[in-house]
Amino acid sequence: MLISEAATKWGVSERAVRDMCIAGRILGAEKHNGKWVLPDDAVRPDDGRIKTGEYIKTKSQAMPIGVSDYIRAQSDYYYVDKTLLIKEILDQKSLVTLFTRPRRFGKTLNMDMLRVFFEISSDNTENYFKDKKIAKFGKKYMDYQGKYPVIFLSFKDVKFDTWEETFDKLSELVQIEFGRHQELMTSDALLDYEKEYYSKVLSKSANKVELSSALENLSRMLNNHYGAAPIIIIDEYDTPIQEGYSKDFYGDIIDFMRNFFSGGFKDNKNLSFGFLTGILRIAQESIFSGLNNITVNTIMDDEYSEFFGFTKGEVADILYDFGMGENISEAEKWYNGYCFGSTEIFNPWSIINYVSKNGLPQAYWVSTGKNEVLEDVLNVATEDISERLNMLLLGEKVIARIDQNVVYRSLTENPANIYSLLLMAGYLKPVNKQIQMDGSYLCEIEIPNQEIAAVFKIEIMSHLLQVGAVQQSTANRIAESLYARDFVLLQQALVEYMNKSMSFYDASAEGFYHGLTLGIVAMMDNTYRIKSNRESGEGRFDLALFPRENQYPGIIMEFKWKNNLSEKALSDLAEEALTQISAKSYDIEMKDLGVNETIKIGAAFSGKNVVIKTL
Repeated sequence: MLISEAATKWGVSERAVRDMCIAGRILGAEKHNGKWVLPDDAVRPDDGRIKTGEYIKTKSQAMPIGVSDYIRAQSDYYYVDKTLLIKEILDQKSLVTLFTRPRRFGKTLNMDMLRVFFEISSDNTENYFKDKKIAKFGKKYMDYQGKYPVIFLSFKDVKFDTWEETFDKLSELVQIEFGRHQELMTSDALLDYEKEYYSKVLSKSANKVELSSALENLSRMLNNHYGAAPIIIIDEYDTPIQEGYSKDFYGDIIDFMRNFFSGGFKDNKNLSFGFLTGILRIAQESIFSGLNNITVNTIMDDEYSEFFGFTKGEVADILYDFGMGENISEAEKWYNGYCFGSTEIFNPWSIINYVSKNGLPQAYWVSTGKNEVLEDVLNVATEDISERLNMLLLGEKVIARIDQNVVYRSLTENPANIYSLLLMAGYLKPVNKQIQMDGSYLCEIEIPNQEIAAVFKIEIMSHLLQVGAVQQSTANRIAESLYARDFVLLQQALVEYMNKSMSFYDASAEGFYHGLTLGIVAMMDNTYRIKSNRESGEGRFDLALFPRENQYPGIIMEFKWKNNLSEKALSDLAEEALTQISAKSYDIEMKDLGVNETIKIGAAFSGKNVVIKTL
């Protein structure tokens, strides 16, 4: 039966049934032509878990924080079963597949799972899958288990300041991978020159030209030895490319990777399957020049959408198994909201840490390191981009063109590409999307959840505000002065902030001061809902802070600006701003929402001078 039929039969939403299918709770449920088809005898048990057969809870006391070793993860920790990724790969039968997903969404663990499943081994690796979802689909898929040599390289830690250091690390990783295949040293299937090349790589004495042929040569040697073309897996392929862009050795890394990947994936008859993961697809960089056998899967695609990150059904299982079933709403608010294809996805790193901390909601993802390319893009952000990023932080949606083929070198050439980078890197999500003739998307985008709002403030807004170590403390004092209603301190902190962070020539319009203040108070969004330039009463207020809890007062701010004002004229202008708030009844929305107290602030700016009036 179809999802719609099951939903009607069980009295639940179609989304609920779809989540159960994605989570693998319905034995025998399969996708046909993009639609889920369920067994006719699937039943809904009393506890609300949709299943056929007996549900077996497999709880471990430890969550796998930072564990990317599949064997260890599934045996020693609580493991969310993603083995149906194998089934979909075998059903699709793409020769080379590139998966692009944000950092910490399970790419490395999934790639290691593929390695363990497919790789020829002296150990009985079938044991690691016999109780997993893939085994339930039987011989058709399990016949592929343990049948291929595998080349596996992860570039996730290749983060160095120079090309020389980067090449040295790449040489080391290739050396270690060659060392995993020491059966080749004594193989009768290899010629002398091949063994000589193998020894050169193993001793780390291969030069750049020789090392760039490593995938091509190793795949040929493994095929000759085993009589089976290998599988090549490259995890986080774009990490060294990103570093090259940020550290000024971009040309060197691109030239090397072009030859390295071309030998492994382009017209390589010694290849069964190829898999790559990364954050961006770099089609236009000519890294995959002429590679017409690659299938690119991004967060915009429906295929494989449920295998990177946790689905809602999987998160419900995790929380239930750890006695935290009542936390689902909080977990959704903080860590849900990603949209891969049409699938709702939670951040897996954050959920794992959230459960490990007994349900303490925090921005865990921020500790995993940031995308350094953002710094370069933010440094050239236009006024329009800054305004839109502010709008996003305030919970609003903006419309942007998303180009999945965005390349690193084009980011600073066209700052509008920042939205594509932020989306692919996991800072934004598409709410609605419409494909364009050139293959790009016109998207309505927003910040996905409360965690990313916090990360956004730390990684994005600090750049826009130019808040360094000293300025950050000043910005904090501004927020604290609003909490404490100390408006003398507020005026002093604003003057100090402007003296340290802005040029005199920046002070050219009211909008500049508006944006400056908006960015600072955005740091208070945990306590306030912040709105800017909204209609209320008989006009449009400049900035309003609506309290999330009744214990806090509402705040309405009106800004005025003129050049070269005397101290008295500036004070009069601030009084004019304050009077305008009352005269135009800007607080009417506050009253309608039941806010008991509203603080009115008139702020007048002239150059680096400011006067605050309050009521």
